[in-house]
Amino acid sequence: MNAINTVTWKDKLRGYIKNPFSGILFLLVALAALLTFAALLFLISYILVRGVPHLSLSLFEWEYTTTNVSMMPAIVNTVSMVILSLLLAVPLGIFSAIFLVEYATSGNKLVKVVRITTETLSGIPSIVFGLFGMLFFVMALGWGFSMLAGAFTLSIMILPLIMRTTEEALLSVPVSYREGSFALGAGKLRTIFRIVLPSAAPGILAGVILGIGRVIGETAALMFTAGTIAQIPSSVMSSGRTLAVHMFALANEGLHVNQASATGVVLLIIVIILNWLSGFVAKKLIKS
Repeated sequence: MNAINTVTWKDKLRGYIKNPFSGILFLLVALAALLTFAALLFLISYILVRGVPHLSLSLFEWEYTTTNVSMMPAIVNTVSMVILSLLLAVPLGIFSAIFLVEYATSGNKLVKVVRITTETLSGIPSIVFGLFGMLFFVMALGWGFSMLAGAFTLSIMILPLIMRTTEEALLSVPVSYREGSFALGAGKLRTIFRIVLPSAAPGILAGVILGIGRVIGETAALMFTAGTIAQIPSSVMSSGRTLAVHMFALANEGLHVNQASATGVVLLIIVIILNWLSGFVAKKLIKS
């Protein structure tokens, strides 16, 4: 095996010598990958170095006060906001993608309109979504600053992302899978839910993971819809702040910058844990 690898690398070196342009492209690609990894490593290291020394038990007390500036209510609100947003966006996004891929005919004008709409939505700044959520959910519908208003606003934000990733995942499933299912006598709906969706599950989960990351890191849209009250809401119609909003509020006040850095560490850990759980579920689905 080592001999084969040595020969392979020698062949590559000879190819780069004969064609210097290929060698330059290889170096550029390798440098880009190295810079990307270095930027990620620097970002994580900076957050940990600035935030870990300021972690304390007072930051995890159940109730927030101006003395302990506890992030526990924000942690509970973040998890609640992720669950509410996914419950609203994931079914709608997956079913929309199923319609576009499995049911809509080629050249359908409705498909073109839906795709243009999703591409437009994915390019709108989050502050615009926040203003829309405030004008429609908070004021027009009379929900006030509430977790539900924030969840509906965020679900609209992540809906295009989930739709497009689900659509690409469904398109990647070989046509032979569908034809084999039809040949065995399965209907359209059974084929989709028993054959196509399980095969596309890893790609769908990738979109869900990206949606979770956007929900956790969102601030502008939530300040206009969910509010900034540092408490655990009694219901979905009550106001509350997430970790990202909590960190922004502490840093913006200028009085608790160290605690804001510690909040960034917890936020980073939560994102890593959620991504790991999503990847674990994806592997289980692939094996099954």
